[in-house]
Amino acid sequence: MIRLEPSRLHAYILPGRAADPRPGLVQAEQAEALGLGGILLSERWETKELGAMMGALTQRTGQLGLVAGLTHFGTRHPLVIAGMSATLQALSEGRFVLGFGRGVPSGFRKLGIPVFNNAGMADCAGILRRLWAGETVSYEGPAGSYPEMQLAQGCTNPPPMILGAVGPKTLALGGTHFDGVLLHPFLTRDGVARSAAIVREAAEQAGRDPATVMIYATVVTAPDTMPEAHRHDVLEARAVSYFMHREVGLPIVSMNGWSGEPLDRLEATGLSRLEYGQASVADSRRLMAEAVSLLPPEWLAEGAAQGSPGQCLERLQSYIDAGADQIVLHGIAIDQLPPLLTAAEISAPA
Repeated sequence: MIRLEPSRLHAYILPGRAADPRPGLVQAEQAEALGLGGILLSERWETKELGAMMGALTQRTGQLGLVAGLTHFGTRHPLVIAGMSATLQALSEGRFVLGFGRGVPSGFRKLGIPVFNNAGMADCAGILRRLWAGETVSYEGPAGSYPEMQLAQGCTNPPPMILGAVGPKTLALGGTHFDGVLLHPFLTRDGVARSAAIVREAAEQAGRDPATVMIYATVVTAPDTMPEAHRHDVLEARAVSYFMHREVGLPIVSMNGWSGEPLDRLEATGLSRLEYGQASVADSRRLMAEAVSLLPPEWLAEGAAQGSPGQCLERLQSYIDAGADQIVLHGIAIDQLPPLLTAAEISAPA
């Protein structure tokens, strides 16, 4: 039986590249009107800088969860992150969630951005908590060198911190040091179950209540109610955009129990250079959609929600049953959600 409630669903605003950030404000208002639990903003510095965009969203919404999904370690000084997050938490009256990701190491190295190891990410989370608590922080270690830092005013209601994770070590890190994890798209039901088990076991071993660690399952959702051309962009091109980066694709493949051989064929195309280049969005998406033939069809069938709205809901519910607490709808636009939510209302028990 399908039991999904809109409050367990999150959706992205301004997915991918966005020339104008202002439509994201309207999308957030629409998400709140639909009763969704929250929205996610995937940071891109050119038009979706986290502090500016989230600041605006705190004033355009009143109940909606506002999730940074994701920003990255090393892109801001810890004091700036702590202050920005405390400000957003105050402006939103406690609705902000600070999400971090490792990023694509090869791309970050080109930009001169430090890539933290797991110890550095754990220490960064600890540094932020100490700053929010009003402590003076003197630190030297894998997260950097900070002789003396302090916020002039602490944060009495610090935001939860979640970690984007897919590999076993990063999942365990999330369970040990963070308040939740954001799972990567294209995990199967079994992949989500394995991931949830790793997170909750790590939390328990750290002496934490495993039930308090929130698990967000990100699911590419492409119901047949959306135009076919858009569906190809949402599903096929997006799959290639992840799997073309070996450091991103290999952990997904491993968690799902798949063979990694198709990644070799995709890597040989050289498509990964598009991620940080200036190719047009249309050309990039077209090339990625064409390259989907290099991936096994079952990767898309088992790692995403597609078909009728009812079939999509069944797949989403299977991720909840596998251990996810929240579903992050990926690829589908906010204004394409009503048929899915209508199907949920029809399927819900009286």
